[in-house]
Amino acid sequence: MSGAIFAPLEGPGALDAASGPPLVCPLCRAQYEHPCLLDCFHDFCAGCLRGRTADGRLACPLCQHQTVVKGPSGLPPVDRLLQFLVDSSGDGMEVVRCANCDQECGKQDAETTYFCNTCGQPLCARCRDETHRARMFARHDIVALGQRSRDVLQKCTLHAEPYIMFSTDKKSLLCIRCFRDMQGESRAHCVDLESAYVQGCERLQQAMLAVKALQTATREAIALLQAMVDEVRRSAADEEAAIHALFGSMQDKLAERKALLLQAVQSQYEEKDKAFKEQLSHLATLLPTLQVHLAICSSFLSLANKAEFLDLGYELVERLQGIVTRPHRLRPAQSSKIASDHRAEFARCLEPLLLLGPRRAAGAGGGTSTLAGGSGPKVLVGPSCPSPVGKMLGSPVQKPTLHRSISTKVLLAEGDDSPFTEHCRHFENSYRRLQAEMQNLKDQVQELHRDLTKHHSLIKAEIMGDILHKSLQVDTQIALEYASVEGMRAVFQEIWEESYQRVANEQEIYEAQLHDLLQLKQENAYLTTITKQITPYVRSIAKVKERLEPRFQAPVDEPSDYLQNTHDDGVNGEAQARVSALKPAMEKEIS
Repeated sequence: MSGAIFAPLEGPGALDAASGPPLVCPLCRAQYEHPCLLDCFHDFCAGCLRGRTADGRLACPLCQHQTVVKGPSGLPPVDRLLQFLVDSSGDGMEVVRCANCDQECGKQDAETTYFCNTCGQPLCARCRDETHRARMFARHDIVALGQRSRDVLQKCTLHAEPYIMFSTDKKSLLCIRCFRDMQGESRAHCVDLESAYVQGCERLQQAMLAVKALQTATREAIALLQAMVDEVRRSAADEEAAIHALFGSMQDKLAERKALLLQAVQSQYEEKDKAFKEQLSHLATLLPTLQVHLAICSSFLSLANKAEFLDLGYELVERLQGIVTRPHRLRPAQSSKIASDHRAEFARCLEPLLLLGPRRAAGAGGGTSTLAGGSGPKVLVGPSCPSPVGKMLGSPVQKPTLHRSISTKVLLAEGDDSPFTEHCRHFENSYRRLQAEMQNLKDQVQELHRDLTKHHSLIKAEIMGDILHKSLQVDTQIALEYASVEGMRAVFQEIWEESYQRVANEQEIYEAQLHDLLQLKQENAYLTTITKQITPYVRSIAKVKERLEPRFQAPVDEPSDYLQNTHDDGVNGEAQARVSALKPAMEKEIS
């Protein structure tokens, strides 16, 4: 069978239509019978999954995620939590018999049917009056059948004793005999059922909040992707219309270029449309899962008693945590803008006809001219050199290239003695030196942070000042190097105008150099911030160590001691002489 159960989401109302009742199988559209849980947290009836296993793996009919199946049945394990909800949902229509007269009574007949929680038996109205009228039954807890308490304690399967405690370590219910059989250290993890129930509810509430946050983010991401799909469609239509309008005035000369431009736009549209719809399909399968599990949580909290909650609640918590911790692509991987730079391409095509001559680079504010959006063989690139003004003032650091080092090595290996080559040699030496200093600062801060968080035994607090001082020095050096590289822009711009073929590679390396410097500056700023944040804790720990162990006291500066002692000798010389004269008498008296 095909796994395409959910249609692509089109329109704002499709989100609600994609989710169904939490106790209905997505395949057979009926209430679950022996629900099985897959690794992707989708549930299906055992009968619906039977026969789908291939080579020990079962593909989810919704998201095609592979689940490893063990055992001769060829089915995943039964979802105990969902089975409990299915069984509990049918309790409302169950027919019970009076324990005294065997009269059949429906649980919905709350006015005429009762239940004795003390005896644990249902009673009709007549038998309640006849059998429980005596004084010995005066303390029996009799309630309407519809208000039957679900807090009846279950009994241990091993000792037939009622459960009274819960082990937070093993996540299991314990009777009094189970508790006595446990080791002493294991008993420390045992709490009463009421406390365990409260703790479990708190953990389940936290897990539900995380799932709700993920659900909100998923809805927002789906809405964003839907808008971007429409925007891609509109952008492609607008771009094609503009291309057709310009082509109409130059039809005789631009027929071939028109076909190339339309092909480029269509290629970009197909690529972006496919990427957005694939991500949209992934999120469309995620959202029903989140909604189903939130509904399961609500139903479970209302239907399960304490023992049932403690038996299945932690399994539900682990499942919710597993859903939240799985990687989810909630952000678009690319922009929705389609651009072919058709005006520049048409102008370039008309240059031989209009005798415009070779066009120069666009200058500092120019952009990149692409025919196929960076993909495909038909790519025309016009180099640009965007001004990085304001980057050092807090603007986000752009990333021109990931291969600056390789590109620089290739450029230097060519052996050409050009101003840019000499600049690259000088830059590489300066950058390696700054990078080594940054790495040294990183190692020191990491060691201090690790010692602070794990051992809490820092002794020397003066190293924090040294790190901050070195960080400021590195920041100054980076700023100077950045200013030096930035100052070469005007010189290189003239060379780039004259050598058009090499400017693309050189400008890419140049922007990468600025990016690497800005990245170092950002890392240094992060290190400075971290150092300032942990400095009070380091000093506090150092002071505590000095008070506890005097041998760890920070050494006093010797020149300061000398000056202080000289001053004290000059001012208090007479007093010191009197103390020296009295010292033998004091020692004799003490002995």
